Amino acid sequence: MRKIISFMHISLDGFVAGLNGEMDWIKVDEEIFNHVEKRISKGDTALYGRATYEMMENYWPTAANKSAATRHDIEHSKWYSKVHKIVLSKSLKESNLANTKIISNNISDSINEIKQSRSASGGSENEEILLFGSPTATHSLMQLNLIDGYWLFVNPVILGQGIPLFAGIKDKINLKLLTTRQFNSGVTELSYTVNRQ
Repeated sequence: MRKIISFMHISLDGFVAGLNGEMDWIKVDEEIFNHVEKRISKGDTALYGRATYEMMENYWPTAANKSAATRHDIEHSKWYSKVHKIVLSKSLKESNLANTKIISNNISDSINEIKQSRSASGGSENEEILLFGSPTATHSLMQLNLIDGYWLFVNPVILGQGIPLFAGIKDKINLKLLTTRQFNSGVTELSYTVNRQ
């Protein structure tokens, strides 16, 4: 079965954005980009909430064409153009959205069907479906027990308030730490799988 992995930058005190959605505290650099690129390039499906999807759509399709485009811009733009996108949204409509599936209701059934299907490229059934950012979508999937792992980039900052990563959870979620990595920027990667036993 394919696994949904939540990929998120968080503060040390567990926030994914400031109260008004600010993300200017997130540290990203070439070292982190190169590391992330290796993992995401293995998958062919990305999952977004509406707001994150619209942010991605406004940037990545043309990012490689800009005169100041970095190697990361070019590589990620290529990946974004070919990856199959799933968006959780009650307001978006599917018309004219290239390579994109909108899920607006029956989230649990729809996501489980996707998890049990083979990837669009016919790859392994164990491929990851990466849930990028999208705190509202993450909260919804978390409450439905549909997230199989967390790929977190802990930034060396305490926000004190903001949008929490873990919200609305009624039952304990046991995790198993798979890997850690320290980056030169001070960001720490923590990769967990959900232990359902």
